Amino acid sequence: MKDRIFRVNLTDMTTSVEDVPESWAGHGGRGLTSTIVAAEVDPTCHPLGPKNKLVFAPGLLSGTVAANSGRLSVGGKSPLTGTIKEANGGGTAAQLMARCGVKALILEGQPADDKWFSLAVTPEGVTIEEETELVGKGNFAVLETLSTRLENNPAIITIGPAGEMKMAAANISIKDPDGGIRSNGRGGLGAVMGSKRVKFISVTPGDAKLEIADPEAFKAANRTFAKALVDHPVSQALGQYGTNVLVNIINESGGLPTKNFTQGQFEGHEKISGETMHDTIKERGGRVKHNCHPGCVIQCSQVYHDADGKKLTSGFEYESIWAMGADCCVDNLDHIAMADKLMDDIGIDSIETSVAFGVAMEAGILEFGDGEGVCRMLKEDVATGTGLGRVIGNGAGSVGRTYGVTRVPVVKNQAIPAYDPRAIKGIGITYATSTQGADHTMGYTIATNILNVGGAVDPLTKEGQVELSRNLQIATAAIDSTGMCLFIAFAALDNEECLPALIDLLNARFGISLTADDVVNLGKYILKTEREFNEKAGFTNLDDRLPEFFYNEPLSPHNVVFDFSGEEIDTFWDF
Repeated sequence: MKDRIFRVNLTDMTTSVEDVPESWAGHGGRGLTSTIVAAEVDPTCHPLGPKNKLVFAPGLLSGTVAANSGRLSVGGKSPLTGTIKEANGGGTAAQLMARCGVKALILEGQPADDKWFSLAVTPEGVTIEEETELVGKGNFAVLETLSTRLENNPAIITIGPAGEMKMAAANISIKDPDGGIRSNGRGGLGAVMGSKRVKFISVTPGDAKLEIADPEAFKAANRTFAKALVDHPVSQALGQYGTNVLVNIINESGGLPTKNFTQGQFEGHEKISGETMHDTIKERGGRVKHNCHPGCVIQCSQVYHDADGKKLTSGFEYESIWAMGADCCVDNLDHIAMADKLMDDIGIDSIETSVAFGVAMEAGILEFGDGEGVCRMLKEDVATGTGLGRVIGNGAGSVGRTYGVTRVPVVKNQAIPAYDPRAIKGIGITYATSTQGADHTMGYTIATNILNVGGAVDPLTKEGQVELSRNLQIATAAIDSTGMCLFIAFAALDNEECLPALIDLLNARFGISLTADDVVNLGKYILKTEREFNEKAGFTNLDDRLPEFFYNEPLSPHNVVFDFSGEEIDTFWDF
């Protein structure tokens, strides 16, 4: 199946299938979404207007049997940050889209009336249909209805009520292998899909399959690559306890943001820890291991049941548990799980929204620790779009501005996740310099600052942090282009066979001869392309800074501040 560009114009309701421009041919995933957005979107446009575009791109290895290659990138100009944005998630869409021969799916323009639409993607192209039944419905109702309406078990990409209401924290959801929800979570791209008035996209490849240039070399490289992943101790811990294994680890480090970033440790950490969650899941008959996309060999996801043994949520991640837990001082896992389920159904980023609730608690809207109140407000306000619900649904910065709160943990208006930059300084450099607002996945220094993967850099000192963040951001941009899960990075940093095997996979897939230097140069190109877009949108180096309270308010228990000067932060871009 030859790769092509599938384009949908929502202004005149036309579709086209185009050859891939030569300059795009070597890109996939994030590298391709950012390349297309930089080439075709006016950086000064309104993110919810007709000039913005929404770009879906499988990775370079998506659709193959390569381990952990099922991530889908979605890009556009973010209504939350105003910057370029790429969000990636699991589910089944990346593999099936790649099997359709979709190099990228580009949504452009905007309908003139108030009708809603669905898109059906097949190897032949895209069909536009008016949608009436599912407008206003939550994501779970969408998946349930489409499971009987559509044949051949297509991939489903959908938005919930938050996306329809164009809330700045709205995400894009993808059906996972078991019919659950995976999220392209950050930056409000669900609102962009809502602005195009597209409720859902189905992807059905039929019998279409990818061609591998050198199948035997591909199989051999995949065996080496998969073994490196499963043998790594961090992969094994993630498989046993999920990402939530980090609660106790980060709490012990003094870097677990608590009570709207006023403390570095949470008294109730044991009650919400990965170990407690593991035991609870086993006791209630849930699943402690689960894959977010076909072919994952780490299986860090899980299925969490309620006290009656019924499924409550799945993909119950550390970032969501930290944000609704420690940051909001909620120590009841069931309340956090219910909030997670509600946010999945509403279609809203569980990091941004939970941090927004932490700011709202500081403003006195709710008491810290009121998990039941959070769930009630999600159902009664955010899901229905009341005035208060829209304030929260537009993110942490929105809550801070509305209620005059000064301790608002955002960079470029995107909520800071999961790790306090005062106690883990490398991640502070990532938050400050990321081209897409505060995002731990852009350059995950926790690997080296805390987990001692790829060496060790003391999280409490300034030495080596800029270089660490720079190297990881370059590597991550390249990984995000392959369709690979970020968690391959642990093995890639420690196992000398892992990265060469990944490069061998790419070479065998396409019949090319990439080197490690080519991969590094790809990462650099992506970062510079994204930064150039942001500069044209009006951003400067002065936007690469943390909120002032991180510099002024010492964090317990280490009593440390974030102490990098602007000049030191700016050296990040010296490459």
